[in-house]
Amino acid sequence: MNNPNIVFMISHDTGRHLGCYGKAVASPEIDRLAAEGVRFDQFFCPAPQCSPSRGSILTGLYPHNNGLIGLAHYEFGIDESVSTMPTKFSESGYESALIGFSHETVGHTERGTWTSSYKLGYDRYEKIEGSRAPQVAESAVKYLQEKSKDGKPFFANIGFWETHRTFDEYEPFADEIAAVEVPDYLPDTEAIRKEIALMNGSVKVLDAAVKKIMETLEETGLIDNTIVVYTTDHGIAFPRAKGTMKEAGLETALIFYNPKIFGTNIVSNDLLCNVDLMPTLLELAGLPVPEDLDGKSFAPLLLTESAAKIREDFFCELTWHDNYHPMRGIRTEKYKYVKNFEDGPKIYMPMDIHSSISGAEVRKDYYVPNDIEELYDLEKDPLEYTNLINEPQYAKVAEQLRMKVSNWMKETNDPLLQGAVPGTPSDRWAKEAENGRAYIGRNK
Repeated sequence: MNNPNIVFMISHDTGRHLGCYGKAVASPEIDRLAAEGVRFDQFFCPAPQCSPSRGSILTGLYPHNNGLIGLAHYEFGIDESVSTMPTKFSESGYESALIGFSHETVGHTERGTWTSSYKLGYDRYEKIEGSRAPQVAESAVKYLQEKSKDGKPFFANIGFWETHRTFDEYEPFADEIAAVEVPDYLPDTEAIRKEIALMNGSVKVLDAAVKKIMETLEETGLIDNTIVVYTTDHGIAFPRAKGTMKEAGLETALIFYNPKIFGTNIVSNDLLCNVDLMPTLLELAGLPVPEDLDGKSFAPLLLTESAAKIREDFFCELTWHDNYHPMRGIRTEKYKYVKNFEDGPKIYMPMDIHSSISGAEVRKDYYVPNDIEELYDLEKDPLEYTNLINEPQYAKVAEQLRMKVSNWMKETNDPLLQGAVPGTPSDRWAKEAENGRAYIGRNK
């Protein structure tokens, strides 16, 4: 296939909360793409938050290597010297388009709109106020119908607001509370059940939009020369997920679809990270892949039955979200090591989760001092409840992973090595602390 089109769909705060990943939620269209395509079950993000994770997708670089180490609307951004995936497609004769939501930057005159193509390298930007899935799908349909007539290859990044909080607008589509399945890492309470039921409604709205886009690809005939990708930016917006280095925070969905190219009903358990997407898509399009990326192309996994292992581990990081919570870590096939660089809560919750009824259920248990280092055996303890950092039998593993993280930080000039990274916390945190609802410190 020469110069295939790329339709890249990404949803917000969805993790792997989809039927095809074994969750009790109705997502029939996304499930169909997985059943008729390639589903990746060990695909992760390097940062459990919106802007840094999305920046890694767009650049093939870890957050502190591309500059986007915090939320875009808090003035963090991709360094101007860094090339983006849409730029690379445009340089090779593609039209690159952003349709709907992104969170890699905000334009100086658009601050607060949550989405912009400013400095990201897109040729075209279809702005949808609110970026809700039905309106994004409508705009994407018009774009695809137009592109079916001009013959120029395109890379279309289609971004949905769903399944970000708040969930109240999805109440008409919510599941019955009694039918909800609560993840093992959360307490099974009425409040948490209610919010999962509402989030499931958000998934339904998202799935309907994906279906509309896929129907248009079929109707226009574009599907024959189009690679469809669906992915998510990080884990779900619930306690012990988004904003944490736990599996539920780093886990993301990834599906590749074009049965003629990739085959059907294929499941990959190869360990991958979203920094690998840029080199993979460039290679699949037959375009040059920059040599200075952190990501590695996994095109061989898609195109051959037996391919060599792409990676044995990936690094993960958190610096700024709506508060300062610096962490660095590494995740291998069996272990996870995390270093906390500041005193903070054992489980960090971003403000949207902290202030929710689900967050209120767990604050008392989560807002206790963190450990300086953490080590988990993911095979024996997949929910990461038992920190093994001081266990003698794991001392060698701990030292190996500690050195890997330390060397990586030095080799990449991680700004944390120079001390605390400047930034501005949400002004809501001070009020929460005054009212006794926030973590106040190890010795206070």
